[in-house]
Amino acid sequence: MTDFPFRIVGFDLDGTLLDTHLDLAAAVNHAIRLDGRAPIAPAGVRDLIGGGSRKMLLRALEVTGGPVGDERFAELYDALIAYYEHNIAVHTQLFPGAGDALSDLAERGVKLALVTNKLERLALKLLAHLGLTDRFCTIMGGDTLGAGRAKPKPDLLLEMIDRCEGGAAAYVGDSTFDVRASRAARLPCVAVSFGFNDLPPEQLEADAVIDHFSALVPTLLRL
Repeated sequence: MTDFPFRIVGFDLDGTLLDTHLDLAAAVNHAIRLDGRAPIAPAGVRDLIGGGSRKMLLRALEVTGGPVGDERFAELYDALIAYYEHNIAVHTQLFPGAGDALSDLAERGVKLALVTNKLERLALKLLAHLGLTDRFCTIMGGDTLGAGRAKPKPDLLLEMIDRCEGGAAAYVGDSTFDVRASRAARLPCVAVSFGFNDLPPEQLEADAVIDHFSALVPTLLRL
């Protein structure tokens, strides 16, 4: 099919394509236990996700007694990343309908991209574990372009378009980081209501909100 309005569709990872909160919760709790803090329930960690692992750990420390010094934070962050890297896909899975939506878009000739604030090597490892790597023409993490260029800056989304050889693009995410990056890159953004939303979905100011991946292609056709 060639009449689809977008040549490229990019996706956020955590809370958009994949429900990663149980594995992220295990890593967060491993790190904060090293500082003598009580664990956070997985549902509580779910509310802390967004903007990358450093922001997630900072929020976890804030809700369990307050921040620590820079040196201690670096130690806990390294512990979190090491634990997560070794336990990256214990519970993580695609959100319902995500696989079908990816297949539908690919059959329409759309190039798929993965743009996340997760470290690139972790995104690559996770997607490989789940057999999803080959679905994407490019996979980029928050560190792919260097420090200070992750979402909500537009840099990753603009690079996504270049790597996919140009054309009309849209982005799918779940947070203000995703919507703001899309706005800055002048791309339409679809938000998923079932993700790790840092605001109520209707307040994210996305161009559209979907409640299930079965609605993604019809929504993109309307944008």
